[in-house]
Amino acid sequence: MRLKSIILALFVTFLWSTSFVIIKIGLEEIPALTFAGLRYVLAFLCLLPLLINRHYRRQIQNSTPKDWIKLALLGLLFYTFTQGAQFWGLSLLPAVAVSLTLNFTPALVAVMGIFILREIPGGRQWAGMVMFIIGVLIYFLPADLSGGTGLGILVMLFGTLANAAASVAGREINRDKKLSPVVITFISMGIGSVFLLAVGIITQGLPEFNWRIAGILAWLVLLNTAAAFTIWNYTLRHLTAVESSVINGTMLIQIAVLAWIFLGEAITVKELIGMITGGMGALMVQLKKRTS
Repeated sequence: MRLKSIILALFVTFLWSTSFVIIKIGLEEIPALTFAGLRYVLAFLCLLPLLINRHYRRQIQNSTPKDWIKLALLGLLFYTFTQGAQFWGLSLLPAVAVSLTLNFTPALVAVMGIFILREIPGGRQWAGMVMFIIGVLIYFLPADLSGGTGLGILVMLFGTLANAAASVAGREINRDKKLSPVVITFISMGIGSVFLLAVGIITQGLPEFNWRIAGILAWLVLLNTAAAFTIWNYTLRHLTAVESSVINGTMLIQIAVLAWIFLGEAITVKELIGMITGGMGALMVQLKKRTS
């Protein structure tokens, strides 16, 4: 069962890695914020049949105004800000640069957790943060801020900060165990994605739809979102947090290879060293000592 879960988890990370390539291709025809909004609004619509379950409907009906505020905040942080920034960042930066920047999320979560969740990082986690920062500096410096690179870095820094804040907010909501993960995902995705799509349409407009755009959206929504997250949650039943973190950490390498093959984004030796150093640092942050 564990071997099957490991194989399925690797398959899911491959699907998620292809998202970066597919999004880059789709950005040739679809504006970034509208693209992100369409992906997650359609994913939200795929969750609507779950409301057939009476248990989920009852949880939504019994949610307090405080619950809705927390879920709305999570939706804005994770879908509107994080996903919007990721798509916008991919329109300005190489796929590997966006992936590397997002890998800083665990370090930011660890720092935020000190003040919000009262979770103190260990020595290994602090060392991982330093190692990640060194890797990022190796990758980006000396920085060429021409051609939208500078704006792309700022967008991804904002997106990574929003992603970390969303992780902390999501952990706090799930820690209460008042609402099921399905309900949390349904409400937060609905609020965040609709707001993101509205901003995208107002500021960037809608694309002229064709079969290519429909195929890209179908792949991202059905395979890389609905199917991938379902399979990943299944693997979490049989894999430890450490095993899942290690497997998830392979995405940085997968994205680099896929971007090189399909997008022609070559990686220099310096960038490779920075990418590996940063990836190992991010992994160290996620590997907590086993308690007795």
